[in-house]
Amino acid sequence: MPAITTNDLKNGITLELDNGLFQVVEFQHVKPGKGGAFVRTKLRNVRTGAVLERTFNAGIRVEQAIVERQDMQFLYRDGDDYIFMNTSTYDQLAIPPAQLGTAADYLVEQAVAQIAQFQGEIVDVEIPASVELTVANTEPGVQGDRVSGARKPAELETGKTIQVPLFVNVGDKVRVDTRSGDYITRV
Repeated sequence: MPAITTNDLKNGITLELDNGLFQVVEFQHVKPGKGGAFVRTKLRNVRTGAVLERTFNAGIRVEQAIVERQDMQFLYRDGDDYIFMNTSTYDQLAIPPAQLGTAADYLVEQAVAQIAQFQGEIVDVEIPASVELTVANTEPGVQGDRVSGARKPAELETGKTIQVPLFVNVGDKVRVDTRSGDYITRV
């Protein structure tokens, strides 16, 4: 694995440290008036999502992890597993729901996701920041029940339930923020 110095750190770089695989979220080079320079970092564990702060002396070498990112298209569900196809080689990959995390709530057939793998292990699944989904089930809004900002639950085609405005009906397409799970707009 290539070793880089702490002076070469950038946001998004993945490092293999003694206790796991970490992605640099934030870094800052500090040169105090007295003593040696150092690099203060915030690192996110790519397997657990936990964020920790760590300080390195400037110029020391750390191992950079080579993470392969591939665009893959979601094809279908096979039992519990989600079947994805590499869009360039047409190879298929079965991914269990635990590795997808919250991305499974927003996947419909033909959706494209970016799958990050480290030594054959799936470490991250990135989907677009917002997706368009169809409302599968919701109660109709009642006439006169038009309080500003009133919401009602709606089940999407993927099975996820979100809060939508009263004017949204079954069959409507809605745009949903995949990071927070919030309704954005009706399409």
